[in-house]
Amino acid sequence: MYPIIRIIKEGLRASRMPPLGSLDPHVSYHRCWPQDLDVFMEMNNGRILTVLEIGRTGLAQRVGLLDAIKDNRWGLVVAGTSVRYRKRIRPFVNFRTVSRCHGWDDKFFYLEGAAWIGDECAVQGLFRTAVTDRNGIVPTQKVFEATGRDATPPKKPDWVEAWIKADAVRPWPPEYDGTS
Repeated sequence: MYPIIRIIKEGLRASRMPPLGSLDPHVSYHRCWPQDLDVFMEMNNGRILTVLEIGRTGLAQRVGLLDAIKDNRWGLVVAGTSVRYRKRIRPFVNFRTVSRCHGWDDKFFYLEGAAWIGDECAVQGLFRTAVTDRNGIVPTQKVFEATGRDATPPKKPDWVEAWIKADAVRPWPPEYDGTS
């Protein structure tokens, strides 16, 4: 089940927080509940991705993107993800997520989401995201115009650029020999 209460809580909390610059981090706070667990009594990897998405939603709200999406009848899509899981998130553990944009190109935004338990990073994800309309991807320039922000892309960190280059040479569609 999608964690509706978490998304409502995050939306209300983010709406009371000051706006952020395009590259500023958004921090949200969570707890691992029993419904988040897998058979190994740790937060399920899919639920971790959902919680990171909730953090990105708070970020989108604070940079003015959600208003632009609503006004223009746009949508959001994740077009690629790379995740590192390094520490288990156990039942009832409090943790925080930090969401930030590392840059963009003409089509995509490159966002990081990380879950922290105290001073230890448990999970880090890099996400290629886009804004969409009925015709496909909305150019980032148009998105920035709708939010009233400068669209000049910053220099992305080397590790983000390396991921973009590596993903560009990955075969698509994946190879399939036709066997079951």
